[in-house]
Amino acid sequence: MVTEEDVRAALGAHTVPELLRRNADEYGGLPALTGADGSTWTWRELHERVRAAANGLRALGLRRGERMLIGMSSRPEHWVVDLAAVELGAIPCTTYATLSPEQIRQVAVHSGASVVVLEGPAELARWELALAAMPALKGVVVVQDAGGGHQSYAGLLAAGPGEAAETEPEAGQDDTVAMIYTSGTTGDPKGVVLTHRNVLYQCALQELVQPAPPHPRTVAYLPLAHIAERVLGIYLPLYTAGHVTICADSTRLLATLTRVRPQAFFGVPRVWEKFAAGLQQALSGLDGAARDAVGRARELAAEAYRIRATGAPLPGELATALERADQAVLRPLRERIGLAEAVRLGSGAAPIPAEVLEFFGSLGMTIMEVWGLSETTGAATSTFPDRYRAGTVGLPMPGMELRLAEDGEVLVRGPLVFPGYLQRDGRIEPVVDADGWLATGDIGRIGEDGLLLIVDRKKEMIITSSGKNIAPSAVESLLRAHPLIGYAVVVGDRRPYLTALLMLDEEAAHAWAAAQGLAAVELKELAAEPRVLAEVTAAVERANAALSRPEQVKAFRVLDHVWSPASGELTPSLKLRRRVIERRYAEVIEELYAEGS
Repeated sequence: MVTEEDVRAALGAHTVPELLRRNADEYGGLPALTGADGSTWTWRELHERVRAAANGLRALGLRRGERMLIGMSSRPEHWVVDLAAVELGAIPCTTYATLSPEQIRQVAVHSGASVVVLEGPAELARWELALAAMPALKGVVVVQDAGGGHQSYAGLLAAGPGEAAETEPEAGQDDTVAMIYTSGTTGDPKGVVLTHRNVLYQCALQELVQPAPPHPRTVAYLPLAHIAERVLGIYLPLYTAGHVTICADSTRLLATLTRVRPQAFFGVPRVWEKFAAGLQQALSGLDGAARDAVGRARELAAEAYRIRATGAPLPGELATALERADQAVLRPLRERIGLAEAVRLGSGAAPIPAEVLEFFGSLGMTIMEVWGLSETTGAATSTFPDRYRAGTVGLPMPGMELRLAEDGEVLVRGPLVFPGYLQRDGRIEPVVDADGWLATGDIGRIGEDGLLLIVDRKKEMIITSSGKNIAPSAVESLLRAHPLIGYAVVVGDRRPYLTALLMLDEEAAHAWAAAQGLAAVELKELAAEPRVLAEVTAAVERANAALSRPEQVKAFRVLDHVWSPASGELTPSLKLRRRVIERRYAEVIEELYAEGS
């Protein structure tokens, strides 16, 4: 078992700039970063660009401790300016691309940033309101088509690497390395400040708990404003001298995975659900001997998945049979999603249905479910290769402590807990109590096996008019178990019973319709198609059968459009914005209760 002492020993005295220099010196010729256009930079080339950008930012006036905002998609220049700010001891912060101009203004003013780096004219237009409201602003860098008197990215790098950045005081592990504005599912965004120690402790424990091969290949596809991608896309590759391939277009994720064949992959639940739906669709088309072979192989893998969950060794006969079946049958299935070589698989940011984890378990894939917040540098708990149960988020990470408050709120403390929130005057205000405990806002329950189950966000618990406390995410997870249902929002606070808004999974719905021989091709048509509605009704009934009476959904509405971060119903990490949804669909919700009264 990995201990806190093991992690601290692996962490050593590393900082982000020191690791970048190490990689340039020791692994300079190895690939570091591949852009969406296929161009690749080595660690030496990346380091040179970072030093050049640091000199350019220094010339713009960026100084130690100042904040720098980045409004840019995932592209190599994003990595460069982020790491360049850290070279100077400044604090980079990426903003979500889905923020409105007014939300950008609020973040910009709150941050007190002195430098802003934007992608191009479109971002300049969206940031116009914010830039005019930033009294501390010293300069704006524009990567594409600068114009307007702003600093171009090419001009930023023009001075070359030089030595100026090297004269900056050496970073310490307790210095700030980044700031993240939370995505605001339950309230206004807050600036979460993280240190070198926070992020590199997370990297060290990840490698110790589930080691990847040397210099592992990974794919970065989540926004760099998200804690998961900052750790997995920036800091962990620095720690391992790995090779990151950027996938800036989420619709190209599957194609990117099958090309790169990463050795580690973290998927938010929606990604895993879509992969599962696609594989299930493919398996449903098998016939005869192929179907029988897959069925037998999956039975072996499912049995192994159940045994490994307890930490017990596989019986010799099962291990031998599974090895043969894996090579002949299961590995080719994993190749379809590009994950046949992945040795570290994770899921987090939202609950993932147990059925999805068990499905992948039957394909020889053990997905570790993690739980945490931006405030805990991502994963504070995790299931482990020899200790897991589908539906739980496992045990505290090495060095982390966990306990439940009287009302069931999960409290944590340890080296992954952030130092505090940025205040408007530049101070960092801690939010832990006198003993170092952070109240996470999540309600949890610890099972007899010691594994943590997250019930729901404390602020999102539903209390019905009869006083029953219900966790909506548990009900929604059962509803989403059917591939047709992409998202589900359960409503019922201070109401006599639960209702639900259901959104079809566009890809799965079209595939299902084609298999049924339906002529309808538009989502709006499918949402009203009787056979689709009958299938969804059956899915709701199956979910209700697994629920207590107060938790059952009494009425629902299938929506005829999709939700996205751009339309505002989802956060950039694809979590539900319940307040937004309930406000926008207030009339539909009232109709559901009127119909049932």
